[in-house]
Amino acid sequence: MNEHWKNIVSSHLENASGPLFVVVGPTASGRTVFSIDLCKHIGSRAEVINADSRQLFTDLDIGTAKITEKEMCNVPHHLIDVLDPKTEATAGWYQVKARECIADVYARGGVPVLAGGSMLYVSTIIDNLSLAGHPDEQLRTKLMDDYDKDNGEAMYKKLQKVDPEAAKKIHQNNKPRLIRAIEIYELSEQPKSEVVPPIELRTGKQSSDYDLCIFGINRPRESIVSRIERRLDQMFDDGWLQEVQSLIDAGYTQRDPGMKSHGYKEIMTYLQENTPQTIEELKKNIASKTKAYAKRQVVWWK
Repeated sequence: MNEHWKNIVSSHLENASGPLFVVVGPTASGRTVFSIDLCKHIGSRAEVINADSRQLFTDLDIGTAKITEKEMCNVPHHLIDVLDPKTEATAGWYQVKARECIADVYARGGVPVLAGGSMLYVSTIIDNLSLAGHPDEQLRTKLMDDYDKDNGEAMYKKLQKVDPEAAKKIHQNNKPRLIRAIEIYELSEQPKSEVVPPIELRTGKQSSDYDLCIFGINRPRESIVSRIERRLDQMFDDGWLQEVQSLIDAGYTQRDPGMKSHGYKEIMTYLQENTPQTIEELKKNIASKTKAYAKRQVVWWK
């Protein structure tokens, strides 16, 4: 962090009554390193709130580039390793939990730093989006049981009736999304398509509850592509295949929410279905999807 940025940080700390620093940018852009440098400049009061949806899950470490204890440099981190990969994470749930973490940091006299690349998750905090409520555990359990009775056939027919727009976008076999759509309808008595604002429209945006200082990391496209490819090679060298195999051995499947993370589903297919793919072809497939995701992130941040 150069002197220019340090001066901006110091000025914000001096003038803001409820400072919230935010670090965003595409995957492999160097957010983690920058956020730690930012915290070091802020001092011992700084605490990081994770805004990467994939790092919420336990046991998904290598493929999510999850920050290690050594990399944390003694900076407290929150909302990492808090969900089982079988548990669905929603923007509404994240909004509630992140706000609680920020309030806790303030209560200790600390300075929160929100860092991550999940666009909607960040937006729930900095734009104060109005979203559907977080899941109801009793209702969720009932709906999961109902789904398992006939593999979601009756539930999907219900969704087609109460929310045909959502039904067009959700496959009957997509258990987490189907259950969530019905859950939203049951909780709000409104279709999911009317309750949750489309991501591309970012509707429901309001002024933030916090005094924001946002750092957006921007690199040339060719630099991001190169960094993604190098990081992917490192992930495989670090044992990503073995990590996914251990998840399979523990009973996780491609349908589990945590396996939506880039690469996990593809590696599961590679390990389980004896595809003719080579490791290099597998890497190329994952890299292509990761690059496309990074491009979407850049468009969002702009």
